[in-house]
Amino acid sequence: MFPTPKPELLLDYIYDLATDEGDLVLDFFMGSATSQAVALKKHRTFIGVEQMDYVDTCSIPRLKKVIEGEQGGISQAVKWNGGGSFVYCELAKYNQRYIDKAIAANTNVELIDLLEHVLNSSFISSKANPAEILGHSAEFKDLCIEDKRRLILELLDKNMLYVNLCDLDDEEYAISDADKAFTRSFYGLEGN
Repeated sequence: MFPTPKPELLLDYIYDLATDEGDLVLDFFMGSATSQAVALKKHRTFIGVEQMDYVDTCSIPRLKKVIEGEQGGISQAVKWNGGGSFVYCELAKYNQRYIDKAIAANTNVELIDLLEHVLNSSFISSKANPAEILGHSAEFKDLCIEDKRRLILELLDKNMLYVNLCDLDDEEYAISDADKAFTRSFYGLEGN
C-alpha cells in the first residue's frame, strides 16, 4: 500500500537510542503501522493516530499479524514469537458526518436536504451567516452538484469534525453510556 514504508530496522535503532522497554511511543501518522509493529516487538507501549480509511485494511491487519508472530522486519533479531495486544478506537464524528454525507451525495435533492441540516444542526464556520445563505436558497438550487458539495464543505467548522471530550455528556451528540465510560477510563477520569 505504501511505496516507501519505514524499515523496521531504522525504528529499531531509533527506539534503542530514545526509549527503554515499557516506554510509550506516540505516532501521529500511523500509516502502515511500522512504528507500532516495532514497538510491540521491542516491548514498548504505543499510541497510533490515523485519519485515513486504510486503518481497517492495512494498519489493523498488520498489527494482528505481528501479535500472531509474523517474522518480517526485526522479528528474528529480537526473537519475536508474537504476543501483546492493542485497543482500536475511533473518535465520535460530528461535522465529519456531514462531510461524509456531502462526499457520498449523488443528487441535488440529497445536497439541498443536507444544506438544511448543516445550517440547522451543525457547527458552521464563523465566516458564514446562515440567514444570508438561506436567503439565497434559489441560487444554491441552481448550482451544479459539485459546487453544492463544495459550498457545504466550506460552511462546516473544521475544528468541530469530532466530538470534544468536554461535550461528552451533551445529548445532541448521542454518545452511548458505554462509549462515555470507555472515554473517561482512557483519560483517567473514571470518577467524573
